[in-house]
Amino acid sequence: MKALRNFLIRLFLLIAVIAILFGVVFGITPMANADMQPAVCAGDLMLYYRLDKNLKSDDVVVFQKEGIQYTGRIVAVPGDVVEITDESDLMVNESAVTEENIFYTTPAYDSEVEYPLTLKEDQYFILCDNREGAKDSRSFGAVDTSEIKGKVITIVRRSGI
Repeated sequence: MKALRNFLIRLFLLIAVIAILFGVVFGITPMANADMQPAVCAGDLMLYYRLDKNLKSDDVVVFQKEGIQYTGRIVAVPGDVVEITDESDLMVNESAVTEENIFYTTPAYDSEVEYPLTLKEDQYFILCDNREGAKDSRSFGAVDTSEIKGKVITIVRRSGI
């Protein structure tokens, strides 16, 4: 009887630790579409860290906007001025941004987002790597810090399994 009680206590503690780790510290979510290809493919599992609030340009983050979860890459941080030109160039603080591993142009969308856009404190401009057709800050504007669920720290590839 004592062995069963010890087992149940250890099981409860293990479940509590896992719940805290994945409910407070880490998150895990699948990539639902091809918006981040080729860096993250549809079906890949992303492990993200919820407690990192020192976000910078080029960080890949999981965020929620209008009740829908997205994944994207930060291209501008609070205080930056973002513009997407008629030639589909991304400009941050009046400088053209050259990004490695982005193989698509960055067209502006027909939306309510007006350029140049100055980011307020606690706002980020987030774009998907697959720039043509993905839903990101060009569609709904800047993303607030409170909407960012966490920074992606690793990816588990699920293709070919």
